[in-house]
Amino acid sequence: MARIPFILGHLPDPKFTKSGIERRLKQHFRRLKAQKAMLDLAEEAVEDVEIYGDKDAKEIPWSAKSKIIRRADLMHACVLKKSVFAQLKPEDRKRLDGVATGISIVGIPSGHRADEIAAALHADFPWLGPATEVVWHGLRRSVEHGDPGVRISPLLLDGPAGIGKSHLARKLAKLLGVPSMVVEATNENASFGVVGSQRSWGNSAPGRLINFILSEGVANPIVILDELEKAGDVRATKGQSYSLTEALLPMLEPLSAARWTCPYFEVPFDMRWVGWVMTTNNFRLLPDPLLSRCPPIRLSAPTIEQLKAFARRQGADRNLSELSVEAICEVLDRAGARGYLPDLRAVIRMLDRAEWLERRPRLQ
Repeated sequence: MARIPFILGHLPDPKFTKSGIERRLKQHFRRLKAQKAMLDLAEEAVEDVEIYGDKDAKEIPWSAKSKIIRRADLMHACVLKKSVFAQLKPEDRKRLDGVATGISIVGIPSGHRADEIAAALHADFPWLGPATEVVWHGLRRSVEHGDPGVRISPLLLDGPAGIGKSHLARKLAKLLGVPSMVVEATNENASFGVVGSQRSWGNSAPGRLINFILSEGVANPIVILDELEKAGDVRATKGQSYSLTEALLPMLEPLSAARWTCPYFEVPFDMRWVGWVMTTNNFRLLPDPLLSRCPPIRLSAPTIEQLKAFARRQGADRNLSELSVEAICEVLDRAGARGYLPDLRAVIRMLDRAEWLERRPRLQ
């Protein structure tokens, strides 16, 4: 797995940590002490002198040791002052230490693997063919450009509820081997939950996205924004807008996403590798700036035959008996005969129910 820079800007030299500065000052003190005592102490011997423990306490007087600690604090503060970590609290700086030298990014080895992923998506969701085709071209383009990791353009999937738009995104993340995060837009009316809030606020906190990337340690997760058109517009008392759709705009544009500044950490991050999959039931309710960045992909509901094929594939993956799978297909046929078209959620519920019935303990 490759690694790429994630935090942008000047970072403190890892050699100039507080403990490292103290170590160098102690070595310098011993060197001066040896010269004063007219000892012919070689440089290699000074480097090998133990600097911690009882021996260190005996060699360096407390007055000199306390002075070294104070000077190390001042020098370390000067090092941090020149970096992007200058304004961070120690606990926040500690959270970013793990990605200061880079972050992992997941890629695909060849165009053949891109073809396999697209074929697997189409096999499970043939009625979502337009979305699968866009994903396929994006994967192959990422390989042809020699990108260190997978990068696909933001997707806006529009269609009736319950046709499998979110399931397609989760399946894509599973095939790519990247983590996925689902955001229900109906519960995230404001931008605070996703992108975070400013540190100057009383209840400030990092957003779910940056927290997710820091916890997973992967630069290109799949973020699923479900029913985005239902996210409301939150405004402050002075009229400022904190809507989710407006906050997404800089992260959907590659140039601005490459240097996106987190409102909480106030540090620029490279967010252009995040894979965005947004779903809507009516894209016309979205603002024009977002639609210009993500043209909607219109999708239709599956037919009864496609739902039956999905049930048979999922039944085989779950090791369900043929009797259970055929019972689900019969229910779908009867629903179609009555003019009712079940959605994908109904089929998945039936599969879950059949799996539970087959796995439950039997009474003797």
